[in-house]
Formats: sequence, structure tokens, C-alpha cells
Amino acid sequence: MEYKVCTRCVMNNNGDDTIIFDENGVCNYCKAAEEANRQCYFPNEEGKEKLNKIINSIKEERKNEKYDCMIGLSGGLDSSYLAYIGYKYGLRMLAVHIDDGFDIEITKNNVRKIAEAFNIDLIIEKPNKELFSDVTKAFIRAGVPNIAIPQDNVLFATLYKYARQNHISYFLSGSNFALESILQRGNTYDASDKVHIMDIHKKYGELKLTKDLPLISIFDKRIKYQYIYKIKTIKPLNYVDYNAKKALQTLKEACGFEYYGDKHCESVFTKFMQRYYLPKKFNVDKRTSHYSSMIISGQMTREEALKELERPLYEKDDLEKDISYILGQLGMSRKEFDDIMRQPPNSHDNFKKSLFNKLIHAILKLRKY
Repeated sequence: MEYKVCTRCVMNNNGDDTIIFDENGVCNYCKAAEEANRQCYFPNEEGKEKLNKIINSIKEERKNEKYDCMIGLSGGLDSSYLAYIGYKYGLRMLAVHIDDGFDIEITKNNVRKIAEAFNIDLIIEKPNKELFSDVTKAFIRAGVPNIAIPQDNVLFATLYKYARQNHISYFLSGSNFALESILQRGNTYDASDKVHIMDIHKKYGELKLTKDLPLISIFDKRIKYQYIYKIKTIKPLNYVDYNAKKALQTLKEACGFEYYGDKHCESVFTKFMQRYYLPKKFNVDKRTSHYSSMIISGQMTREEALKELERPLYEKDDLEKDISYILGQLGMSRKEFDDIMRQPPNSHDNFKKSLFNKLIHAILKLRKY
């Protein structure tokens, strides 16, 4: 396939058979993001009014409860700035942080600083190490793209558990348009599909999974909690002018927040997945998605993005140190890991998916027509 790069952003066709370019060389990701921009991103007075209305409604509804809402606090920029916004609006927040053994030291410090400075009650949950490692190893052995699915699923399951325990009906999500409007398709999968997780673990895991490792299903997340328990998800960062550089400076001044390098590099594991595993095994550089999103939201020029992409994904010494640390945490030998990396890449499509997930995708596909 002839190598192509979008003339508007920096998305390319490396490892991506879903990208399409028009006669001017503009990709389908750009066009979809620009359309979404008009529908969901309001970095202006309109957004301020919308957010004020939403938060005032939450406060009124929750005035007799201990907490207004919950957040998942990773220590990364999105969730940290989300916590700052919640604090500035006077929300009483309960935060959950998953300590899975892969936080860098800066992340640990950031989580503590945020909770203290913004008056947030913080729960730090440590998943069962043996079971969590076994499921994560199973995903690596399966050779699928998104080996962080177990990490994300445990976070969702834990958030909903504490939401129910504390009778909380609102989640604040750090998901946002400004830095995430473009995400390459084909190299990920729904992290809440428990059927998918169980199938991969059955084929490549070693231990018997128990309730000691909380996992959530698509049905639980999208039906039980959303419609039965009526837990709503709000995305405040879509109603503010969310600029990465300004947000970092604001957090630094507000609580001494330290930057950790780039998007998702607050975790050794997600950094390794995006900076080594995906490029090496699937020929995918996730920086193209991150920088393209910033181009669309006016935070970076295409020329700046192309220059950044020339920088190495990893410094050699850092890569070796991170691989050794991750393998040590997981209990996987370097020989097994190197053998896996030499094997052909696999697809999430080759493993079971929940019927509920298939139904959702069938409906979405019909809507396009």
C-alpha cells in the first residue's frame, strides 16, 4: 500500500485500513472530527452557560448527599484538570485511583497533590496483583492491539462499585474533544466487554479468575448502571476552553502538578503500549492521533506535529528499563516476551465478543445508512 499522510492533520495509513483520503488528501478522521466539533465542543460562553446549568442541577439534586459526583483520577492531564474544574465549581467529589503497580513516581505525587489541594476524598484501590497480572499477560500473549483493556475494565468496575456504595449518581469523565477528537480505529476494542476478556484469559491465562478481581460487562455498564441505577456521565472538559499547555500551567500553579512527558505516559504500562508495543507489532504510532486532535482544536500546527513525530518514540535506556520493570511486575520472562513480539499481530475479532456488543454495533451500523 502506498504510504499516505493527511494534508490537514498527520493521520496516515500505517496499520490502518479504515482511513480514507478525499481528492484533496484530507482524511475521513478530520472530516468526522470537524463535524463533531460543531456538535459537542463548546469552548465559549455557550459552553459556560451549559456547564453552569449542568452543575447547578447536580448540586440541587445532590444537596442532601455527602458527594455530588465521582471521578476516576489517573494522575494524567485530563483527569487532573477535570478535578480542577470540579473544584472551581464547588463540587463535592469522591475520586478513585487504581494503583496497579505501573504508576510512575510523578503520577503518585500528582494524585496526592490534587486530592489535597482540591479537597477531594480519595480512594486508592490496588487490584489483586496475581489475577491482574495473569489477565494482562493473557492479552500480551494473545497478541491483540489493546493490551490495556484489563486495566481500563478494572477501573470501570471499581468506579461503579464505589458509586453504588456511596449512592452517587453522577460520574465526571475526563473524555474530551480537544485532545481526543481523533482516535485511530481498528487497534482497540470496548474495554467493558467481559466476555472478550474472559475468552482471551481462558486461552492464554494460567490462574482461575475469582471475584477478587472486579470485572464489568457491557450490559452492567450500559444497561444496569445507566438505566436501572440511573448513573449519568458528564464530560465537563467539552464545555471549557481546554488547552493542554494552559491546563498544565494552571495545575502547576494550583497544586504543584508535574508533567510526565506526553499523553498516557503517566503509566509505565500505557507508555510502553503506545510507544513500543503498538509501533513494533502493529506499525501504529498513537502520537498521530494525539497530535491530529490538537491540530483540529487549534493547539498545534501540522508542521509542529510533523516535527514532533520525528522525535524517537523511546530513548533506548528508558525502553529497556521500562520493559524490565513491566515484565518483573507481571512475572513474565524476557524470552517469552521477545518470542511474542516476533509473532504475527492478532486481532480482537478473533476472540469472543458479547452478544450485547454485537447488537450495539449492528444498530450503529444501520444508523449510518
